Amino acid sequence: MADETQSIPVTVTFLEMGAPPVYYPSLPMNKQIALLKARAVPLHFYRYLMDRVGRKWQWVNALRLDDEELSAGLHREDRDVRILYLDGVPAGFFDIKPHLPGEAELAYFGMMEHAMGQGLGRWFLGAAIEAAWSHKPERVTVQTCTMDHPAALPLYQKLGFSPVGQKQEMVRTMSFAERSASVMRP
Repeated sequence: MADETQSIPVTVTFLEMGAPPVYYPSLPMNKQIALLKARAVPLHFYRYLMDRVGRKWQWVNALRLDDEELSAGLHREDRDVRILYLDGVPAGFFDIKPHLPGEAELAYFGMMEHAMGQGLGRWFLGAAIEAAWSHKPERVTVQTCTMDHPAALPLYQKLGFSPVGQKQEMVRTMSFAERSASVMRP
């Protein structure tokens, strides 16, 4: 197995929502679920979540930040990170950046492999949207790309987001060694 990085072309779709939804999806039945707001999330735990949720989808930007850069954004008083637990273990997270003028950005949203296919996605995204609107923005934004889960764009649209633009980018993947060095740093 080669341990090299590569650059992959992607299409990024920008979406926004101009008003809160009329309703939010209900909590799935017969599941042991907790959604907890993280306060001053430790950098190592955030990197763990970012790696476990985003590895398959090449979420690499936050993993490339050094401790000072990551902490400066992550530990802002207005940052809103919430962690999904399923059967007592981490199963996903979302990260809202509400500090943009009039905007709350759903910067990261995703679940770990063991939580997928259990009917949680619609409810979990609804919870993220509700959390974003709790910051009282004029609009909520999110972006997805062609490397994300194939259901991401349709789900965002089903829950009320509308595409407002697209652009082409290159994503530089991380080698196993680079990813390990980021996630396992002291």
